[in-house]
Amino acid sequence: MNRALLAGGVAAVATMTGCSNDPSDTASSSSASPSGGAPSGMPSGGPGAGGGGGGGMGPGVSQVKYKDLKGVTTDGTVVDDLFTIHSTGVSTDGLVKAAQAFLDGLSAKERKSCTFDIDADEWTAWSNVDGYDRKGVRMGDLTDKKRDLGYALLGVALSADGLTQTRNIMKLNQFLGDSNGGNQKTLTEGHYFFTFMGTPSTTKPWGFQYEGHHVAINYFVLGDQVVMTPTFMGSEPTTATYKGEKIALFRPETKAGLAMIRSLTKTQLTKAVSSQDNGNEDMKAGAGSDNLKLAHEGLRGSELTAAQREKLLDVARVYIGYINEGHAEVKMTEVEKHLDDTYFYWMGETKDDSAFYYRIHSPVVLIEYDAQAPLFYHEASSASPSAGASASASASSNAGGPPGGGMGMGGGTPSQEHIHTIIRTPNGGDYGVDLLKLHLENDH
Repeated sequence: MNRALLAGGVAAVATMTGCSNDPSDTASSSSASPSGGAPSGMPSGGPGAGGGGGGGMGPGVSQVKYKDLKGVTTDGTVVDDLFTIHSTGVSTDGLVKAAQAFLDGLSAKERKSCTFDIDADEWTAWSNVDGYDRKGVRMGDLTDKKRDLGYALLGVALSADGLTQTRNIMKLNQFLGDSNGGNQKTLTEGHYFFTFMGTPSTTKPWGFQYEGHHVAINYFVLGDQVVMTPTFMGSEPTTATYKGEKIALFRPETKAGLAMIRSLTKTQLTKAVSSQDNGNEDMKAGAGSDNLKLAHEGLRGSELTAAQREKLLDVARVYIGYINEGHAEVKMTEVEKHLDDTYFYWMGETKDDSAFYYRIHSPVVLIEYDAQAPLFYHEASSASPSAGASASASASSNAGGPPGGGMGMGGGTPSQEHIHTIIRTPNGGDYGVDLLKLHLENDH
């Protein structure tokens, strides 16, 4: 059973309502500790909770303390000498200014609520669940001016595609809430939180976290080096019309994955494709999985043709491309360096509308795409999001989820209308842990 439901209670899910129609919803957020679970009445096992295999429930009891962070490894042993402190040539001056402007615009109380030490456990206290108690300053509690400064920071930190993806996930979170009756602040555009670790600087380490339902962006900065992992992005639904705007999410991720798997020969497919069908929740490296041991599986990059290697890089570019363009190029160079030791793994069918899982795993990058069973939303038509069709979707009239039941507890049918993705930097790269250690060793 879904770990989220075990933690939050099936009754909480079954009685879920919705959210406010106002994206600047000013309801005050709970001050409870993130590790304390969801407050009474909130659906910690609600839409998109994701459970088994690290799909996004965490961190809860599985949270790794910052001092104990090792990162994702294949066998518990960190591969050494993968990361160094060096100049990338990509300025972070604008990023520092945008972060400082946002912080300067906050009241003393707001600023205190969202600032932590650079090595704070707050880094690992993120979750995908909507009703999860979060620290930090809540976007829906801010004035328009302050909120715009927050979006300006995201605009500098992310690429144009990254900002659009993040904002559209937030919009469809509101859409999902409205579709389920409204009047629940967790399913709004406003229920997303900023926290800052350290102080924005062009020389000293610092970073920020932007987090809410289906979004968790961890952004570490040291000089002109940037690490934007782990970053979790998901949505239910993935296609809808919100306030007259047609939104379709995860089409690039879906199409690039299909292009890669379809380029393989029959012999290659026997290595890349698992004998296991795509399940409901196959993600391994979600929240609470910071010290995950995950062996390489699938087809190795050294066994690919030049054209196939480029298609594999195309998949990685989609996810890495959500960071600002300059630092995306830096990361892609790092990924290409280890391409021979990169593995591609697949579960499920390969049709345009198939619900599948895939993984890219190398010493320096881990990417997962996981189509899951809808919990509280289902399509009215069978139009395929990946095929570019105009999918007509409508909300379920009750909390029963998609036809066939299951509410995401294993009995439902996975669909492209509920997708989870994550990108990580294995071997101590997440949250800039290895870079911070090197900085402290060499500069202090």
